[in-house]
Amino acid sequence: MTSMYLDLIRIRFLMMLAYRVNYYSGIVIYAVNIGAYFFFWHAIYGDQEAIRGFTLAQMTTYVAVTWMARAFYFNNLDREIANEVRDGSVAIQFIRPYNYLLVKLFQGFGEGLFRLLLFMTPGLVVVCLIFPIELPRDPAVWLLYAVMLVFSFIINAELNLLTGMGAFYIENVDGLLRMKRVFIDLFSGVLVPIALFPGWLAALSEWLPFQAIAYLPSAVFTGRSTGDEALAAIGLQAAWAVVLIIPIMLMWRAARKRLFVQGG
Repeated sequence: MTSMYLDLIRIRFLMMLAYRVNYYSGIVIYAVNIGAYFFFWHAIYGDQEAIRGFTLAQMTTYVAVTWMARAFYFNNLDREIANEVRDGSVAIQFIRPYNYLLVKLFQGFGEGLFRLLLFMTPGLVVVCLIFPIELPRDPAVWLLYAVMLVFSFIINAELNLLTGMGAFYIENVDGLLRMKRVFIDLFSGVLVPIALFPGWLAALSEWLPFQAIAYLPSAVFTGRSTGDEALAAIGLQAAWAVVLIIPIMLMWRAARKRLFVQGG
């Protein structure tokens, strides 16, 4: 059974490889996007050395790493589930000898590995050649960041599973999917670091799982979180990864009892 799930990773990786040109062009698009943020923050900083503890160099590194990490953990599992519910093909998944949600998770991980090797890594090299990015010199930071990046994928995938299962209850989930994406990009710190949020909003963010996707790993990578604080950050990620399993299982159990097919 384990080998079957590993095969799912391999198959999704090979599927993504067939369309790799799209991701090569994506490197250019992300580099342009990072460049826009760089000049935006450069204008805001002006003569200031730091804003809320962020130096300009840290901010540039934060923006580059956060956007490139997004390439790894981003996936469309929610839309895939919604489409399969809409056309009725999800019914066939129920009778197959595997766990449907695990299948989606491993397929998403295969896509993530492809993005990591052929998008995130070469993309980071490109932006490092263009912008003043300060990479950590301590190998332990890179190792910790790699572990946190895996948790970022897991938490984001869990949120996608929850959103995708909304299709069992709502006939059209397009609005829900767009709202979820905006919430994740905003409250995970992709658009603006959470440290720059107003006090009440930053406090609210601490009670949400979104910061564990992007902000906490990037804070460790840029050196804002070190030592015990970095370990606490990875512990918080692990906690959210476990906690989110509960609503997923409850929602999945209820969803299996109310499936209705809209087409197919």
